[in-house]
Amino acid sequence: MSNTVIDIENVSKQYMLGTFGTGTLSHDLNRWWARVRGKEDPYLKIGDTNDRTKKSNSDFVWALRDISFKVEEGDVVGIVGKNGAGKSTLLKILSRVTSPTTGRIKIRGRIASLLEVGTGFHPEMTGRENIFMNGSIMGMTKQEIKRKFDEIVEFAGVAKYVDTPVKRYSSGMMVRLGFAVAAHLDPEILVVDEVLAVGDAEFQKKAIGKMQDVAHGEGRTVLFVSHNMAAVRSLCTRGVVLKNGLVDFMGTVPDSLAHYLKNEDEIRKDLILSNVKWTKHSLKVTNIEINGTKEATSVIRNGQDYIDVLVEGTTEEPMTYDVMLIFKSKDGMPMATYALGHYMGELQHCQPGDFSIHRKIALPKILTRGLINVDLYLHHPMTEYQLKAPDCCVLESEGFQKGFGSAMDQSNNGLIGLSDF
Repeated sequence: MSNTVIDIENVSKQYMLGTFGTGTLSHDLNRWWARVRGKEDPYLKIGDTNDRTKKSNSDFVWALRDISFKVEEGDVVGIVGKNGAGKSTLLKILSRVTSPTTGRIKIRGRIASLLEVGTGFHPEMTGRENIFMNGSIMGMTKQEIKRKFDEIVEFAGVAKYVDTPVKRYSSGMMVRLGFAVAAHLDPEILVVDEVLAVGDAEFQKKAIGKMQDVAHGEGRTVLFVSHNMAAVRSLCTRGVVLKNGLVDFMGTVPDSLAHYLKNEDEIRKDLILSNVKWTKHSLKVTNIEINGTKEATSVIRNGQDYIDVLVEGTTEEPMTYDVMLIFKSKDGMPMATYALGHYMGELQHCQPGDFSIHRKIALPKILTRGLINVDLYLHHPMTEYQLKAPDCCVLESEGFQKGFGSAMDQSNNGLIGLSDF
């Protein structure tokens, strides 16, 4: 017997852009007349690709186009992509909130969904009543819901408000209860959108732990949409990358995230200077070089001891500054920081006119192979910023080891403090 629990075959979803007016009746009549004659829907032949950054030349857009893949029992599938890629639309179709325009989906088992704050809740009903209503919708008996009730309330942390109408809940409380209901009422398939980002850090940790229990401990199937790459990497076993309503990549989680993040890097401009997001009004920056180049991508060679940073420009007023450099993983997690002025008190000063700031920054004695995102800032710590350039360049490390076995000094915030070379 096949272990496939979700079979998505050539699923597409088309939406009409703009406001609905008198034209929709004619569209409905044209569709009806085509169906009577056994013809294809005439509006399926038109419609733009779902690229939200470009102006549309059509009244229709394909939110999804010819999506096909299978999910096996026990799979934990991470669905990633930029905003507007079609992730939430796909989950809404899977959860039967909306239907596909073309294609079909075969699902074996009960689905519990958490797509947005308050999904499936009636605002006038209490938390208790909504728990029983949601369980009934999922096909559970009253006794089954009663057996899980205390566990749901404890997990959600809303015992004080369980007999209060949910319209008086905060968005965080609503998410807590919604997730607790979805995860504890024994669904064969759990579908979770980015809604968990509304919860606080403590609840997000609990929610990720519960999904790990559901997936790995109980062998149930999870579809998880998130922009938290670290959560996707730790939780999921397979990845699907959506781009402009199309499946751009499918594979293992490391390969899927690498593909997605690589495409994100392609958006970055060619020069580091072009990636500066903000400068103080009195500052004009004319040149930035990192690792000996103006280019936004460069290589840390095997055995390289340091990277250098050069910032040149003109200031109209006296400037007290510190150079801050942050190395981040591809998931956006900070790995190392250089900010001597911040943690050593070594602030620098310059007078109005041209300036040239140069730093040689020692690299860690052990550096693994991979890609490193770089944030660059000029700032007077705890006072003001002069320049902000997050994600201004990418360093590709070939990887090297020197003095293997010597410890790296880590501060309490989990970052490696880098020093001058």
